[in-house]
Amino acid sequence: MSNYIYITRHGQSQWNVEKKVQGVTDTPLTQQGIEQAHALALKLKEEKIHVDEILYSPLSRAADTARIIAEENKLPLTLEPRLIEQNFGEYEGHEWTKHPGVFHEVKKQFACDYNGGESMLRLGQRIYNLIDELKERSLKENKTFLLVSHGGVVRMFHSYFFSESNEDFVSTSIENCEIRKYVFK
Repeated sequence: MSNYIYITRHGQSQWNVEKKVQGVTDTPLTQQGIEQAHALALKLKEEKIHVDEILYSPLSRAADTARIIAEENKLPLTLEPRLIEQNFGEYEGHEWTKHPGVFHEVKKQFACDYNGGESMLRLGQRIYNLIDELKERSLKENKTFLLVSHGGVVRMFHSYFFSESNEDFVSTSIENCEIRKYVFK
């Protein structure tokens, strides 16, 4: 009976380098991002991290990361549309250095949809429902999943397992291809 789940963020993308909010904008991996995915695939082997199936976001930066990990570890891959990054509406393409702190503050407004994007509340509904389903599947099928997704999704995922203040929530981050393990309670 599996009682844990893994999540990782995609490898470095072009907009990570350019320090832009990418949300649902489909930006490709850089060469470094590809190398990070290979390094994570190797880490799974070397550290004997048991995974039965990889679920991944449809955006290419996550899908390409997932494919590399899956191919090198001979793991099945499943597209999971709910793992797509949050739509940040008018903030898509926002340059962090031109407007420092602005996006960080607006993320604290959980009902705000960024003028046409997806609110934190909607993201939470989508991710929490997915986690509930995966918890049930994990226990029922004795499967351990690795989710390959995005920073905003990982932030919401983390909040499912830990109580946080709004400031803690918006400050939660994960490095490209960092892997985290969460235990179902």
